[in-house]
Amino acid sequence: MGLVSKDDGWRLPDWLWERIEPLLPLRPPHPLGCHNPRVADRDAMNAILLVLRTGMQWNALDVTGPASSSSSHRRFQEWRAAGVFHEIWRRGLLAYDEQVGLDWEWLAADGAMTKAPLGGPKTGPNPTDRAKRGPSDRSSPRPLGCRSASRTRAPTATTKSS
Repeated sequence: MGLVSKDDGWRLPDWLWERIEPLLPLRPPHPLGCHNPRVADRDAMNAILLVLRTGMQWNALDVTGPASSSSSHRRFQEWRAAGVFHEIWRRGLLAYDEQVGLDWEWLAADGAMTKAPLGGPKTGPNPTDRAKRGPSDRSSPRPLGCRSASRTRAPTATTKSS
C-alpha cells in the first residue's frame, strides 16, 4: 500500500520484530464474525513507528504508509491501551542497562508547558487575563461630576478654554 513498497530503512528488522510480536495482544473477534482481514500486525507497527518517527499526520499514511491511516490508528489505540508501547520501552531500557549500563544517579526529564484545556478551577487564574487584582481604568468609578469616562482635559465643543 502507498508509495513505500520496499524496505527503505524505516521498517522493523526481523530480530526486533521477533521481540515485539509476543508482546502484542490477541486479535479481538469481530462482533459480526465476518469482516475484511485485518492489516498484518507488522505492517501496522511499521506504519505507527513511521508516524511517531517523522511526526507526519495519520492521514498521510493513506498515500505513503505501509498500512491505511484508520487501521494503523485503531491498532495504535488498541496497543496503547494494552500497554504494548510501555512494555517495549521497559524492555529496551533493561536491555540497554544490561549491555551498556544506565547511570541511575543522573537522570533528566523533558517536558512541555502548555495550557491545560480542561484544567478547570484547580489551575488558577491566568496572569494575563482579567483575573488581575487591583483597580482598572475601565472598571473604576468615574470621578464625580464627570459624565464620560474620558480623562482628557482637551477643550471640546461644550467647554470654554481659558
